[in-house]
Amino acid sequence: MLDRTRTLPALLLILPSLALSLWIIGYPIYDVVYTSLHEVNRFGRVRDFAGLANFAKLFADPIFFASLWRTVLWTVTVVGGAILLSVPIAVMLNEDFYGRGIARVIVMLPWAISLAMTAIVWRWSLNGQYGMINATLFQLGILDGPVEWLASFDTAFPIEIAIGILVSIPFTATVLLGGLSSIPADVYEAATIDGATGWQRFRWMTLPLMKPFLQIAIVLNVINVFNSFPIIWVLTQGEPANSTDILVTYLYKLAFRYGRLDTAAAMSLIMFAILLVFTAAYIVLARRSEEKGA
Repeated sequence: MLDRTRTLPALLLILPSLALSLWIIGYPIYDVVYTSLHEVNRFGRVRDFAGLANFAKLFADPIFFASLWRTVLWTVTVVGGAILLSVPIAVMLNEDFYGRGIARVIVMLPWAISLAMTAIVWRWSLNGQYGMINATLFQLGILDGPVEWLASFDTAFPIEIAIGILVSIPFTATVLLGGLSSIPADVYEAATIDGATGWQRFRWMTLPLMKPFLQIAIVLNVINVFNSFPIIWVLTQGEPANSTDILVTYLYKLAFRYGRLDTAAAMSLIMFAILLVFTAAYIVLARRSEEKGA
């Protein structure tokens, strides 16, 4: 039984923080929902009630569906690539070797640089006229002339995915390294004595013990990459002809370039629903996995 003499004062103490949190989270959601159900001009003035008309306009927009598909491709490839590269990096950084501290700092250092600044540097490097990439490839004899890397979807989007993977590695490797550091060394020593090879220890010990940290890294990266704006916007602004747009960049264009604030609000709710469904599905699958393990 709960002791009301202790519960009530505790609730009163957290009530101001709870009310503030509900206001900070709840009011923007209410405002977006309200905007999505009305006609709004480019200056933000709300006009007549529109019902689901803004959602209907969005579902009739081919650019929206193309951006949705690219968002899925962008998220899956960036998160998958970051996980695949971060696992061996975290394993190496967890080993005891001379200069390990410096190696960890080098791997984590890009995390301190903003995504916008990173994208600006890459845009300079990929410039077709004076970029470092073209100059280096030309000196090596690989190119005969300048290449406009960001002028075509065939080259621009894969480059953006590669940059997205690179900037996701520091955070992902940090999470996985924290998981590896929590595994007792005695477990590996016992496995080595029993004759387990390095691959067997990794396959049957490291990966199962790392599963909770892998799940955390995947979920946080999906949420972050799905809403990642700076890389694509700084490099191409979704061009040429919206061919590199993902949902978040197209949302920005709808709101601030085309002045369609009502449609942009409807789109933001769809993005919120997608992430909500993903998070709920992850929670369900994680609970089922824990129940099976138990």
